[in-house]
Amino acid sequence: MTKLTDKDQELIEAATQAIKSRYRNDWQEVGAAMRTRDGRLVTGVNLDAYVGRGAICAEAIAIGTALTDKGDNGIDTIVAVRHPKPGEKGEVAVVSPCGTCRELIHDYDPKARVIVPDGKNGPTVTTIGELLPNKYRRGMT
Repeated sequence: MTKLTDKDQELIEAATQAIKSRYRNDWQEVGAAMRTRDGRLVTGVNLDAYVGRGAICAEAIAIGTALTDKGDNGIDTIVAVRHPKPGEKGEVAVVSPCGTCRELIHDYDPKARVIVPDGKNGPTVTTIGELLPNKYRRGMT
């Protein structure tokens, strides 16, 4: 794990702005931002649904937006943040990607950097391979 760069801080701020501007309690609570390998910054917010399986994570929305806009150029760095619910203490904070998002990020770029929380030390950067060391692959025995 490594310390954050200015570009990493910029991603956290972009994800924070995305969810602050689109927050709706029980509908949109997570924002994501990613930088593509060609330097584009893309954001997304989660899409919740009455039927849980219909929900889509913010990271997936950001990856899909990047692919739709300019094609697959890879994920340099990605981050997700969660907005506190009404009455909760605290600020928007970095969260780890869920297992499904870890698989998705790895599928689209196995060398992607991921910004994750690190307890008392604040956010830090790791690789998707470190977060998902035994990635599922077709045909594995």
